[in-house]
Amino acid sequence: MEIIKIPKMEKKEYDSLIEEGYISRIAFQGEKYPYIAPFLYVFDGKHLYFLSTKYGRKVNLFRESPYVSVEVEKYSNDLSCYTFVTIQGRIEEVTDSIEKKIVRENFVNLIKERKLSNNILAALGHSPQDPPESIAMEERSMVWKLSGVKDIVALKNI
Repeated sequence: MEIIKIPKMEKKEYDSLIEEGYISRIAFQGEKYPYIAPFLYVFDGKHLYFLSTKYGRKVNLFRESPYVSVEVEKYSNDLSCYTFVTIQGRIEEVTDSIEKKIVRENFVNLIKERKLSNNILAALGHSPQDPPESIAMEERSMVWKLSGVKDIVALKNI
């Protein structure tokens, strides 16, 4: 019996997948086991950016080792079609005030354009009663950028 391999995606295809999405999973290096957490992201065509609360297990693991795997996926309800990309690289905290402001504004735009629930604000260090604009006006969260990409696996079954 021959094993059928899932076809690879071209760069244009996986960039499109990333541009269309806004939810990812990041796998951090744990002590014994990896730790995987969901993250909202924005993509500027070159880098993936994430917001993180300033507390929690992910922050501690990030400080111990910035090397991560990030996964973005899209699939049909019956799983007859799916695409995913896994990117291995390094997360770094963005410290430049202008870059942080731009990224925060991009998150505000994402929430408004995609009509996401204000409940997502709680995952970003804000109250769901706050307006989305509070993300850009207050620094209650850390801004992270994926850089130093070492490997990309992008597959499709469509």
